[in-house]
Amino acid sequence: MRHHVTPLSIAIGTALLSLPLTSAFADGPSVSVGAGVRTSFTHAEADVPGTVGDTELDDFSLDSARIYLSGKVTDNISIMFNTEYNGSSVDVIDAVAQFSFSDKFNIWAGRFLPPSDRANLYGPYYASHWGIYQDGVQDGYLFTTTGRDDGVAYWGQFGMLKLSAGVFDVPATTGNTDVLTAARAQLDFWDAEAGYYLNGTYYGDKDLLAVGVAAQNSNGENAYSVDFLLEKKLGGAGVITAEAEYAKYDGLGGYVGGTKSDGWYVLGAYLFPAQVGIGKFQVLAKVGEATFEDNVPPINPNDVDQKTIELNLNYIIKQFNARISAFYIDIDVESNSVSTLDSKQYGVGLQVQM
Repeated sequence: MRHHVTPLSIAIGTALLSLPLTSAFADGPSVSVGAGVRTSFTHAEADVPGTVGDTELDDFSLDSARIYLSGKVTDNISIMFNTEYNGSSVDVIDAVAQFSFSDKFNIWAGRFLPPSDRANLYGPYYASHWGIYQDGVQDGYLFTTTGRDDGVAYWGQFGMLKLSAGVFDVPATTGNTDVLTAARAQLDFWDAEAGYYLNGTYYGDKDLLAVGVAAQNSNGENAYSVDFLLEKKLGGAGVITAEAEYAKYDGLGGYVGGTKSDGWYVLGAYLFPAQVGIGKFQVLAKVGEATFEDNVPPINPNDVDQKTIELNLNYIIKQFNARISAFYIDIDVESNSVSTLDSKQYGVGLQVQM
């Protein structure tokens, strides 16, 4: 259900967020309230063959605004409720009843991120790079809203092995009435990652060597992915991060109007050890390629190839809670080796959350 945002609702929400929660719920369950904002300025240039000159656009954008609510019902039951402002209304993205009996046995029911690739399980707020989900590879799985689906899933942690599996609804717009089955397995060879959701980096808080595989199926159509994350503290010499993924969408999900695609990306980052002012600098580069088969027939029955390059200079103030990114993103789309779009973005992004 969607609710329109009005000045009155914003004022009420602001007042509620300012209440001292410990006293408001002194005799009831504990409640945690948080919020997140991602905003940016982008200068974009696009060269489309057959048109006169480049198309240029300067844009200030509220990319995302979220409110997070969570709380304990009993020692073993909790609830998570998160919203996303999409520019015109507020969507419910997470509404989950969580049953936790041990590290090895957890049940989630409601709306949340199904077992899928790491990039979907960390989302924009916990990615290491700014231009997430622009490469045609990350998070191409079928979803209802912002990577989420309605369903139920099991997950458990068995030492270095994390397992998850579930069944979910399929968006009605697909015409598919079958349920979606999803599963993921991940091995953490160094430090373990606690919980169901993941990060794209830990900024040196962990030494990671993690490999994950995920698969989804509905009505005989499939999607698969393999992802990798390495992060290593170099003593007093900073932190290195390497992330990679290969994804194949075989009739389920995918990008650019096609139902079959495959692609990969690799990402490398280095966090400098020196404190500069109130934060530290990080440099990051990401390269990806994706091929979309039989894209939008019969308009363009040929395979379409996309190449993406992203460069970031990040200023990390308080990890995911306060950071600034200067970014450059180059997307080149070709059909039959002929360029159909060359898009370049230059910008600055700010992320703040609590």
